[in-house]
Amino acid sequence: MPAALALFSLLLATALRAQQAGDPAEARAIFAELIGINSTEEHGSTTPAARAVAARFLAAGFPAADVAVVGPDSTHLNVVARFRGTGRQKPILLLAHLDVVEALPSDWSLDPFRLTEKDGYFYGRGTSDIKDMAAIWVATILRLKREGFVPDRDIIVALTAGEESGVANGVQWLLANRRDLIDAVYCVNGDAGDPLARDGKVYARTVQASEKVYMDLELTVHNPGGHSSLPVPDNAIYRLAAALGRLSAFAFPIRLNEITRAYFERTAPEETPAVAKDMRLAGANADPAALRRLAQVSPLYNALVRTTCVATRLEGGHANNALPQTAQAIVNCRMLPDDVGDSVVAAIRRVVADTAVTVSVITAPVPSPPSPLAPEVLGPVERITHEMWPGAIVVPNMETGASDGLYLRNAGMPVYGISAVPLDADDIRAHGRDERIRVAAFDQGVEYGYRLVRALGGGAP
Repeated sequence: MPAALALFSLLLATALRAQQAGDPAEARAIFAELIGINSTEEHGSTTPAARAVAARFLAAGFPAADVAVVGPDSTHLNVVARFRGTGRQKPILLLAHLDVVEALPSDWSLDPFRLTEKDGYFYGRGTSDIKDMAAIWVATILRLKREGFVPDRDIIVALTAGEESGVANGVQWLLANRRDLIDAVYCVNGDAGDPLARDGKVYARTVQASEKVYMDLELTVHNPGGHSSLPVPDNAIYRLAAALGRLSAFAFPIRLNEITRAYFERTAPEETPAVAKDMRLAGANADPAALRRLAQVSPLYNALVRTTCVATRLEGGHANNALPQTAQAIVNCRMLPDDVGDSVVAAIRRVVADTAVTVSVITAPVPSPPSPLAPEVLGPVERITHEMWPGAIVVPNMETGASDGLYLRNAGMPVYGISAVPLDADDIRAHGRDERIRVAAFDQGVEYGYRLVRALGGGAP
């Protein structure tokens, strides 16, 4: 074979392999653009990010009618794009949020609003929650369009505002005002159901089919106050502190449901022998002693088996030289799906055991039904997982946090939390300082997301 022909064949083969595996460069560029936009509620906006994504869809040839940048005001805009299919099946929705929690540059060792690649990691606010999946959904649809893929159904991408703060929540707004844009037979939510890895090796692929229920309580003590030079035993801050101390020593009863039982049974092989034994005992017959030991192993296992209520904010007093007239604390509860808000509040009041401490609900719980474990979704998930991460198990799970899937489930749309980017099980930094994910994990997520969307979309090039 002539040298020129051999070189051409090598280049062609390399290009074909790259096309088959997918080049993460475009997804990385979108990722960097989104991380570079401060989309916090306190000092930023989702609007520039929504417009940047819309510009990419329009530049790729999407009709203007299929790319909507909408929302309640100029600060909280969402972007929704529709990739048209043949209509043989009903549309599906790919969801992620554009807003992120606050990140103070003074707290970080690098700029939180710049994507930094360092020592095999991507750093930046939103790298794991959840601008990685926003970038992957966009890059996937752009790639499918370039390849000439025609799905059997419309594939909708919605990147929204207000998930982290609850202010002008995009999913709620779209359901109330433009449901036509996002109406689908089911949703794949990139903000839940993470693949889990240790030392870079994926051992479990979770699929979120249920989630705990969010509720905020306020504990308040009022007092006449007075001059700080004349202290009295009845101090608002002391009474509140004593009540919080009693709360810190309290734990709700342990209880399993169908999803958490399956979670423990399926993940047992990946744990140490002692923990695996307790997982099997818990999954098989809800052994109380085994469940108590699991709850002590990690915060995750504790959160999976019981309702939790924890103090998250504290405020008291009005002057350095005055006795406090008011002391307040916020207690955040994450309830098991079958718990009742009134019962949880009653339990907190019993634990506080002080009529001077008022317990009031400031964010009411909104339960949502679990999503059925549909073979149409789980089949491709299991196949792609086994192709990309041999040996990894697929595990339905209950999200210990909260997601926008809540609003869609209550609106009658099943939701499956399926992130594509593996997270280090022992190094999850969402909402924290120096948030990061592995570069290799993001690149794997790009390919996983592409294969999943193509499989769920059906159709052919």
